[in-house]
Amino acid sequence: MRKQVTAGLLATGLVLSACGRSGTTGGDRAANVDTSRVSGGITVWAQGSEGERLGAFAKRFEAANPGVTVNVTPMGMDVAHDKIISAIAGGATPDVTMIGTTWMGELAKTGAVDPTPGNLVDRSGFFPGSWDTVTFNGVAYGVPWYVETRAFYYRTDLAAKAGVKPPATWQEAQSFARAVKDRAGASQGVYQNYTVGSWQELLPLIWQSGGDIVKNGRWTFDTPQTIQALTQFQSYYKAGTAPNKVDEGAFPSNFIKGQAAAFYSGPWMIYALDKDGGAGFDKKYTVAPYPRGVAGGTSLMGGGDLVVFKKTKNRAAAWKFVQWLSDPATQAAWFGTVKDLPAVRSAFGDPALKADPRVAVFGETLKTAKTPPPYPTWDQVAHVLETEIQKVALLKESPAAAAKAMQAKAGDIGTGA
Repeated sequence: MRKQVTAGLLATGLVLSACGRSGTTGGDRAANVDTSRVSGGITVWAQGSEGERLGAFAKRFEAANPGVTVNVTPMGMDVAHDKIISAIAGGATPDVTMIGTTWMGELAKTGAVDPTPGNLVDRSGFFPGSWDTVTFNGVAYGVPWYVETRAFYYRTDLAAKAGVKPPATWQEAQSFARAVKDRAGASQGVYQNYTVGSWQELLPLIWQSGGDIVKNGRWTFDTPQTIQALTQFQSYYKAGTAPNKVDEGAFPSNFIKGQAAAFYSGPWMIYALDKDGGAGFDKKYTVAPYPRGVAGGTSLMGGGDLVVFKKTKNRAAAWKFVQWLSDPATQAAWFGTVKDLPAVRSAFGDPALKADPRVAVFGETLKTAKTPPPYPTWDQVAHVLETEIQKVALLKESPAAAAKAMQAKAGDIGTGA
């Protein structure tokens, strides 16, 4: 799910019953659906700019399927989760809704969402990380709609002045941050978020260290790999190349003004910077792949998914609409409408996506991007991580102590699976 452009959300994220189908995730089976002849109306909930633009975009689906009406209800991102949970509890769900990519475990456990029909969607066409966001306990519930991942934004003019290239490794990233501060006048070599959403800064570093955050159904944060990731994160604050005094209104103006020379974020920032930076600013920055750790340059997968509820009275039309939204041509057209990156890999061959080399960087990164496991307790665990990450950034806690605290608190919460 697209994040608002604030310091707290800089790091991006998001993540199916006819007669005889089980109402629990343990026994759910994906019943096929016949979408050859559809009619009637369906209701769709969607958030943010997607919710604002989907209604008009869906007219194309209606034109191709006479007799079908798509009614879209836009929702605010801040209320969407609770509204969906309340609708499930009250038995008043829409036919289709957009969800965040980390919500699937929680929703699947309610038994309210319809397993993805096996005859409808070819999972091999999606980025592997995106399909992981709709899978819980081995069952797919829904379909990835659009995806996001993170990359390294940097000021090309400042890098040139400092005589450095975009960093390819962790060590080079540290050297880059020092060089642009010492030789190009950037007071912040790299801007790292350590407040709300900072778990999105940490997870890629853990994966790049060769670690993971869960094993055999248990959280695993107290590991050498997590300590290594936290050490890398803290190194910028120790060196004074990342600011540990956050002004919530500073970003992205600090990057546009040249105070910050680099940051990590998702593809939506391309269009925000091009707009806010003014004429010619697009020539002063670009995007590079995530610097590699010992295990590679894996990044974070986010975005939005689509689910169909079991209580739908028009299952065929609901699933046909979801299928249409996941078609490569439709996904390319949707990119042209709201700049959401396609979850279907082949859509990146469309000329509209190939035209901008910055978009191509994200397309390559998506091939190996990962997502947090879809456990129902993830939001609680993410809050634990944010608390400890802040202490690390403020130099109030060592990486080893933070990893130990994360493990203890996350262990108490459990996975909820």
